[in-house]
Amino acid sequence: MPYRAPVSEFRFILDHVVGFSQVSDTERFAEATPDTVEAILTEAGRMCEEVFAPLNRNGDLDPARLENGVVRCSKGFAGGYQAIVDGGWMGISAPEEFGGMGLPHTLTTAFNDMTSASCLALGLNPLLTQGQIEALEAHAPDWMKALYLPKLISGEWTGTMNLTEPQAGSDVGALASKAVPNGDGTYAITGQKIFISWGDHDVAENVCHAVLARLPDAAPGTRGISLFMVPKMIPNEDGSLGASNSLRVVSLEHKMGLHGSPTCVMSYEGATGWLIGEENKGMAAMFTMMNNARLAVGVQGVGVADGAYQHALAYALERKQGKTPVQGSGAIVDHADVRRMLLTMKADLFAARAIAMANAVALDMQKATGSGEWIARAALLTPIAKAFGTEIGVRVAELGVQVHGGMGFIEETGAAQYSRDVRVTTIYEGTNGIQAMDLVARKMMDGGEAAYELLEEIQLLAEFARKDFAELGGPVWQAAESLREATEWMVATDDMNARFAGAVPYLMAFARVLGGHFHLKAAMEEADEGPRRKLARFYIARLLPEHIGLLTQAMAGAKDLYALTPEEMSQ
Repeated sequence: MPYRAPVSEFRFILDHVVGFSQVSDTERFAEATPDTVEAILTEAGRMCEEVFAPLNRNGDLDPARLENGVVRCSKGFAGGYQAIVDGGWMGISAPEEFGGMGLPHTLTTAFNDMTSASCLALGLNPLLTQGQIEALEAHAPDWMKALYLPKLISGEWTGTMNLTEPQAGSDVGALASKAVPNGDGTYAITGQKIFISWGDHDVAENVCHAVLARLPDAAPGTRGISLFMVPKMIPNEDGSLGASNSLRVVSLEHKMGLHGSPTCVMSYEGATGWLIGEENKGMAAMFTMMNNARLAVGVQGVGVADGAYQHALAYALERKQGKTPVQGSGAIVDHADVRRMLLTMKADLFAARAIAMANAVALDMQKATGSGEWIARAALLTPIAKAFGTEIGVRVAELGVQVHGGMGFIEETGAAQYSRDVRVTTIYEGTNGIQAMDLVARKMMDGGEAAYELLEEIQLLAEFARKDFAELGGPVWQAAESLREATEWMVATDDMNARFAGAVPYLMAFARVLGGHFHLKAAMEEADEGPRRKLARFYIARLLPEHIGLLTQAMAGAKDLYALTPEEMSQ
């Protein structure tokens, strides 16, 4: 089934749901006019429809492979990547002084959504480079910016993140990679990294690795970690490529999905590297890259959800099977349970996309104004957007398989690929459990102030909506009030393990309430009973009530989780 880029949906969300006009009204992003936004979305959508989408299935059937130390990408991926280069898509939000467009990150977020929906395995490549551009812009010395940023922004070179090691997964502080000064401003980097997405390939001329390593005599844990630029090919001062660096791909991971994306085990053997930022401050620099990536990964989930939904809907409209009590086309879309699944997919897709776009708007406002309020809003929304977006990606893709019935279990229909490809998004860039713990711990260090301010906005709109949309506004107001009470419980609880025990259901409840808020805003934009009002009614009546059970779990504490001993768990 051909992919259809949701350009009109993005315009509606930007104009009527997440307040993008606040961004375009700032001096920094004044060039993000309606005409510019329309052109960016339309052209990006066309590329995804015409170039990316036809590559999606081939990337699954013809995986990346390692041949004599060289990574060969799936057939057609080089041409797909060239379309990114030709369109200048890598630099939508990159600084203009180095060749970027300087446009809001919100537009990059929409671009990432569409590339993920049309071909996640290839769309993952620019996501990593975008993050590295952000990190270099914020932390790199001027000479490094001048040398690397133009090449990364043009797409001539690509970027990676190198954190994970066999013994150091989420516990990054346990890493063992070493960086020894060479005495000339460079460092010899030695160590092994795993799970390096697009760690090597043949679609661009150079791969620039951002590598975490430890200097001699550095403090243990994350306090003693530094970040280094370690390119595959060492560039000359004029940007031309010189000698090969002392690094290699040991193997490619054999994965459940995302077969077209080469995930490498990398070995650094005294490779030449340059310090990014300050010594022993590598985590600060890497977190700049990771925070960018966390929203982008949430959007990967949203994009795959869109692809899976479009795929399932097309099948449901054509497949004829059985009789229903209602008159219709005779296709399975007439069955009540198929309708339930499709509407759940569509309603959750809108909610997750709106949350992600609101997060992007907050990041743009943070950059444009430096306001503490926007900084706090962006920080609060990031773990929610990442975790909820990817959870919805997994759930919608699974429902897509179910809509197909037995044919969903058959690879030729393509439904299963969405489910296999999206599964990793709940794991990488910080598992969703880690996102939830971040939400109830670090993001509550302000006493819950940022959360309360957002809840106040939700309740003000819901109170206003009660006049003309009582059946929608009332439940949203009450859900926000219940979430406020749970937030108060989290803030007042000194036992961090009790918070952590309820962190995931708390985050999911928060997302459920935000979804109700954004559906309500969408419904209020329709003058008559239209599709958005109908979809909002479905979400608020059927999905929003999940927050009740989730908040009960969130405040249950940790005692019952430890009631069974490890020995009893194995009995």
